[in-house]
Amino acid sequence: MEKEPDIEQLVAAAAAARNNAHTPYSRFKVGAALLLADGSIRDGCNIENASYGATVCAERVAILKARSEDPEMQIQAIAVVTQSATPSPPCALCLQVMAEFCSPDTPIILANTTGKRLRYRFDELLPHPFTQSLL
Repeated sequence: MEKEPDIEQLVAAAAAARNNAHTPYSRFKVGAALLLADGSIRDGCNIENASYGATVCAERVAILKARSEDPEMQIQAIAVVTQSATPSPPCALCLQVMAEFCSPDTPIILANTTGKRLRYRFDELLPHPFTQSLL
């Protein structure tokens, strides 16, 4: 990702998606947004379930939604917005799904609702992903 305005727009989209989260159990709302190679932004929010294992994180919702709408989609950057004091990284399940669709240098921007931001490359968050090359 080359332009800072894209980051602003991406974080804003993740923050807006967070408003749609279904979190009656944890009350921990998460929004995620993907910047795709075609310049479009796709978003998602976490959706909890009374059967906790059926809960789906915002990052996976965004990725699966984008992939189901565009089989050729290419992720250029991801933003995740949470309410925690320190911006929260994606969980291990989300990182594994991201490994399927992100390059090692894909920027991952973590933000909170007070404006704090952290920026990582995907390979900093998951340095040894399980990938197709291991099958």
